[in-house]
Amino acid sequence: MELKYVGPKPIISHTGIEFDNNKEDKFIYLNIVVQLLKALSHDYHESRVYKYDADTSRLPNDELIRELRRYCPNLDTLIQKNNHSAEEEIEHNLERTHQSNVLTDEDKKALHNNINIMHDYIIQRSINKSVYYCTVHSLAVLLQKDHIDYIVAPMFQNFAHVLHSVQGVLQKEEFAINTKIEIYQEDGKLLVKLQVLNK
Repeated sequence: MELKYVGPKPIISHTGIEFDNNKEDKFIYLNIVVQLLKALSHDYHESRVYKYDADTSRLPNDELIRELRRYCPNLDTLIQKNNHSAEEEIEHNLERTHQSNVLTDEDKKALHNNINIMHDYIIQRSINKSVYYCTVHSLAVLLQKDHIDYIVAPMFQNFAHVLHSVQGVLQKEEFAINTKIEIYQEDGKLLVKLQVLNK
């Protein structure tokens, strides 16, 4: 099993391969999710505020995987399942290419080649995404289980993205959990806060 950064979402056509820089590879957020999980995984005492100094340095890959397994115990199964799903999607896209009534034979060949060129890239992005959402779900469960009222983090894009993902998971629960994200300044620092309004 390997987790690694590949890059933004590819847009594959018969004319070439482009990248959507607004759809970043979820791998870049894994380190942040693990930091938040480590910061919040402990016993709590009522009416006490806990602080954890966030570290923006990346964990070595072996340590990252070890931590991910802690919070997402079915990691290997999840990766295998997602690998299989991504392979099926690639095969489906190749089949659609051959059945296209719009593309010329030359265009079909070009699109087929472009899809094949991006094969490993597509699979890795898919795996990274599934691992990311598994750990985000673990973070959402932790917030509920430990009745955590809020998380405050530096207003860096990666922290904001992760907290927004957690908010999305909480809102999709069977009994939706209301949350609020706010950005504010304190002591000259820009911060982002995810507040759990009902648990």
